[in-house]
This record gives sequence, structure tokens and C-alpha cells, in this order.
Amino acid sequence: MQFDNRFAGRKAIVTGGAAGIGKAVAARIRAEGGSVSLWDADPKALEAARAEMGGAHGRLVDVSDPAQVEAAMAESLAALGGLDVLVCSAGITGPNATVRDYPIEAWQRVIDVNLNGLFYCNRAAVPAMQKTGYGRIVNVASVAGKEGNPNASAYSTSKAGVIGFTKSLGKELAASDIRVNCVTPAAVKTAIFAQMTQQFIDYMLSKIPAGRFGGIDEVTSLICWLASEEASFSTGAVFDISGGRATY
Repeated sequence: MQFDNRFAGRKAIVTGGAAGIGKAVAARIRAEGGSVSLWDADPKALEAARAEMGGAHGRLVDVSDPAQVEAAMAESLAALGGLDVLVCSAGITGPNATVRDYPIEAWQRVIDVNLNGLFYCNRAAVPAMQKTGYGRIVNVASVAGKEGNPNASAYSTSKAGVIGFTKSLGKELAASDIRVNCVTPAAVKTAIFAQMTQQFIDYMLSKIPAGRFGGIDEVTSLICWLASEEASFSTGAVFDISGGRATY
């Protein structure tokens, strides 16, 4: 695949950047001329991703810890020399269980990582972008945040929160050239599937009219468009990539 220099001179942070969609987005931004700081909570995956990308900057971060996010932001800004793009891809699914049986600790962890952690990252990125008057923030939500998946209440709730948060922040910053959008993929076959039961995986596939799971490259293409200068008039918006599953 040939890439242009769409991100030439641009500086990006990608959370969950050591695997799956986050890793693919980071690699594409680099291939299109940008510099990237990878944030991830898995030390082995982070080192492997950095090595694969020729020594890209990386930082071990638990996004659910606001102090870690602030420290990582300061370090990444120094390493990159600023910030133009934030892609929030870090997330966990939590267990598949009914609400009556859902472990409280698991609920809190999913909300802490998927929603609170995303808020901390967005909050830390905005001042850096306001310094230059330019920025692109792309938050990775899920079609589950629109439709709700049974036996995945914490995940569905966290992703619905990401959608609402993105709409709010997008409107706050709309008068500037800082654009804030989110994507709502249907299931994409990544390592996160290891956190799910086969029954739940089969359920998700049954809901996709296209009859298949999404590809990482397909989601990456949409995210990278939203992360680029080309996405100049969309903000506070929700972009579906769901194989026909989304109904609104």
C-alpha cells in the first residue's frame, strides 16, 4: 500500500498503541510522515511495537490513572515537540455476564479505563493543541455504545459515554481548528477477542449484515482521515464502520 505525506510534520499520541487498531493507526501515521508516541499498559507489547516501528517513542501508561496520564503527556510533548493528533484506542471489554451477576470491581475497571481514562487523555491534550490552534482528536467508541450488547453492560455503557463526551468536547472547541470525533466500529477481530466468550463473539457476528467482522485496516483508514487536516468540517460527530449493523 502506498502512502502520501498527509501527516508530514504532525505529532501524534496513540493510546493502546502497541496492539490492534491503535498500533495500525500509529504505523500508518508514521508511514505518512508523522511522528508518534505510543502509549500502552503492556510493557512487552510496547517494546515490541517500538522496535517494529524503528524505535518510535513509547510510554508505559495506565490511562485510568490521571497522574500517569499527566506525566506521560508532559514526556510525550517534550519528545515530540508538541501535539497535533490524539487517537484514544486504549480499552478493555470486561467480562460477559448478566447485570445481576456482573462483578462490581470489573464494572469499575471497565469504566475507569474506557471512559474515565479517555477523559483524562482528552483533557490533557486540549491545552497543548490550543497553544497552536490546531488539533485532531479521534476517540474509539463502539456500536455497542449505540445499541447496547447484552451481557456487556459495562462495555456498552462506557462506549455510550465516549460518544456523549465526544459530542460535548467537539462543541466546546468547534470555533477553533481543533476537531473532536469518534468512531463506532462493529466487532473487529483483534487480540481483544481473547477477553470474550465464543458465545458472545458469535452473537456479535450474527448482528452484522455484511456477515463478517471488520478489518483493522478498514477502521484505520477512517481514523486516519479523521486525524488529518482533511477532516476540517466534522466535529462532535460519530462515524459508523459497522458492516451495516448500525441503525442510526
